[in-house]
Amino acid sequence: MKSVTLKELSLLLDGDIQGDETLFFNSVATLEHAKPDQISFLANSKYRSQLEMTQAGVVLLSAKDAQDFQGTALIVKDPYVAFARVAQYLDTTPNAAEGIHASAQIDSSAHVGEGVAIGANAVIGANVILGENVQIGAGCVVGQDVIIGSKTRLWANVTVYHDVQLGQDCIIHSGAVLGSDGFGYANERGQWVKIPQTGGVRIGDRVEIGANSAVDRGALGHTEIHNGVIIDNLVQIAHNVIIGENTAIAGSTTVAGSVTIGKYCIIGGSSAIAGHLSIADGVHVSGGTNITSTMREPGLYSSATVAMDNKLWRKNTVRFRQLDELFQRVKTLEKNLKTPD
Repeated sequence: MKSVTLKELSLLLDGDIQGDETLFFNSVATLEHAKPDQISFLANSKYRSQLEMTQAGVVLLSAKDAQDFQGTALIVKDPYVAFARVAQYLDTTPNAAEGIHASAQIDSSAHVGEGVAIGANAVIGANVILGENVQIGAGCVVGQDVIIGSKTRLWANVTVYHDVQLGQDCIIHSGAVLGSDGFGYANERGQWVKIPQTGGVRIGDRVEIGANSAVDRGALGHTEIHNGVIIDNLVQIAHNVIIGENTAIAGSTTVAGSVTIGKYCIIGGSSAIAGHLSIADGVHVSGGTNITSTMREPGLYSSATVAMDNKLWRKNTVRFRQLDELFQRVKTLEKNLKTPD
């Protein structure tokens, strides 16, 4: 088990020590459940009441929260980001694969970089290029002409169709499918005529795609997911979608074909985005929002019907609760109008 001293932690996180710098810690935990050999954090005032009761050996705190805390602390600018950094440092998650398993099927034309690990029953197709230290989990299928950048990790049972490119340091979780056909058909007198999906998928560096998510290949050009994008579980990305850098998309969201999503957007879970729309940089969308028109300005949008400015949505939510009262008033007014004086 990996461990770290408070002194080492302060150097890692650029924090100020409050307490004994020689103390050792080996994992992270919540304020409520932490033990003396664990590191915790306070990033939400909702949990402030747990701070004085915590058994954590050290707590990551802002300067403001550290003022009244008598225990051991590391004072940092952003406790939540600091928690993420130290959690990475102490992470004990196993590799997706170790070495190259004897049952793995690797085409003779594939290029396998130094330090690559390939799990049991994985299949690597023709002309595949695997960069250094790539991990391919058990049961994965990597189709022909795929390029996977260094240190990218595919967990078990990921399927990557032909002509897909992944950058460096990506994480693709189990059950994800990259490069499946987009939903492209023409209709001839009631019969569906399939349009071959001849584009590919291009995924940048440091992209994470959740379990059982699907990214369809382009119909003609490519579907593009740019650097730093994070995609949750059960997300559908249709053909020719473009997602800008560092955008986050939460679970069960559906993005229809030819949508362009800007940089630094946050799309809440179970949202739906209609096809051929554009979403500006910096748009935040609440969970369950249906987006049916282009969004040209950054901001927070919410609605389970049609997306609108958040302040307007809040007003309309109040008005919705008043509908019955308004209906009765209108009904009474109409009755009075019909009744002679």
